[in-house]
Amino acid sequence: MTKNKLTLSQLEQYLSKAAWILKGPVDASDFKVYIFPLLFFKRISDVYDEEYKIAFEESEGDEDYANLPEFHRFIIPEQCHWNDVRETTTNVGLAIEKALRGIEQANQEYLYGIFGDAQWSNKNKLSDRLLIDLVEHFSQYDLCNSNVDADLLGNSYEYLIKHFADLTNKKAGEFYTPRSVVHLLGLILDPHEGETIYDPACGTGGMLLECVDHLRDNQEDYRTLKLYGQEKNLTSSSIARMNMFLHGIEDFYIVRGDTLRNPAFFEADGLKTFDCVIANPPFSLKEWGAENWANDPYGRNIAGVPPKGNGDMAWVQHMIKSMNSTGRMTVVLPHGALFRKGAEGTIRKALLERDLLEAVIGLGPNIFYGTQLAACVMVFKQNKHADKKDKVLFIDASEQVRVGRAQNYLEPQHITQIFKWYTGFTDVENFVKVASIEDLKENDYNLNIPLYVEKIIEDDLPSVEEALANLKQAWNQSLEAEDKFRHILKNFMD
Repeated sequence: MTKNKLTLSQLEQYLSKAAWILKGPVDASDFKVYIFPLLFFKRISDVYDEEYKIAFEESEGDEDYANLPEFHRFIIPEQCHWNDVRETTTNVGLAIEKALRGIEQANQEYLYGIFGDAQWSNKNKLSDRLLIDLVEHFSQYDLCNSNVDADLLGNSYEYLIKHFADLTNKKAGEFYTPRSVVHLLGLILDPHEGETIYDPACGTGGMLLECVDHLRDNQEDYRTLKLYGQEKNLTSSSIARMNMFLHGIEDFYIVRGDTLRNPAFFEADGLKTFDCVIANPPFSLKEWGAENWANDPYGRNIAGVPPKGNGDMAWVQHMIKSMNSTGRMTVVLPHGALFRKGAEGTIRKALLERDLLEAVIGLGPNIFYGTQLAACVMVFKQNKHADKKDKVLFIDASEQVRVGRAQNYLEPQHITQIFKWYTGFTDVENFVKVASIEDLKENDYNLNIPLYVEKIIEDDLPSVEEALANLKQAWNQSLEAEDKFRHILKNFMD
């Protein structure tokens, strides 16, 4: 094993090769189910060994002392260490399963259920030979703290999340939000020390970690943040928890569950509220729980009941209800949420009358995995600044993309421009419009961006007279050319 600190490039190659080993027997869409738990298992085993070594040396060789729980972040029970699995040559999947369950049970407060529900002992998919190769591959590096920084390991983990999103394009939209979009939302939300951050559809935790990075970039103490997330998908919620630990984040609460049907966080008087709420919920969710919304026990139907087959406005209302008295929120939605009529139109009207919406930002098409649709960002605040009251900022950022062959990309310069327009809060021809509440009323509370940001076509077209003169000149030139051609043809025939 190397004792030089690992580089990001080494870690990325290391993790990519693990996926390559699984290729064939395991579907690309299932790679994450196996690789993320093994990476986390290897990491906590190596950190345990490092902690043991430090305590052993401090105590001048007292093994009992070095094994005391207070010297370890997590407990690794007997026969549940990485090395125990590595020494196994038959029924390797069963050995992995027992080790992971043993670690979860020994650390129930933090790690219960974290390794997911992969069927490690299914030999039709995972032969002993394949698992031995995979375990040996992961054994290549020591992932203890002195050999790999938490930030670096966390970044390589994010790389792997994106890598799997690339491999499984068809469903990755549920699993991965492009980092550029996440960064834009973090800039707009602007979290600070001591605040609470909540993502009700947290996926693998990227939005929450962006808020951590935002404080780091501003030289603020990110450890003062309290992070909360809920995620319905078992694999994604497990990955999110592992993601936090691998980034060195400890003050977080991520719960598996259906947010719209069974929200997870409460205070004495109802739903828990937060300083910052951020999400990219699943677009236009069909089976979202409409049957309970009319009499929602959590009081989230503040503006009305969304249509049965589309949960976009249920997410918006849940998030608004989750803001505290000075809260702010950013949410990614499909453009249809801005202009669909019926129940959603009624909800939009009620929210606009409460003056909660601050900005609508239209992003370019084909930025998100799994859909070519253009999305939008909506920004809500409980207490809008005095000069922004009864106004909504509309930004047409559809041209702020780099067009790619299969997908478009938001580059840093595009994010900078969009954020500059957002903070400027002033009209910019062709791109930005500050609309008044009267403007919104005139459009029947329709938030479709082209209703407000009008594209001005440059008026350099010729007049009718000039156009006719040009046409006449072109016609005469055509006749002359035809005569010349006939003359040449006649001479050739003679």
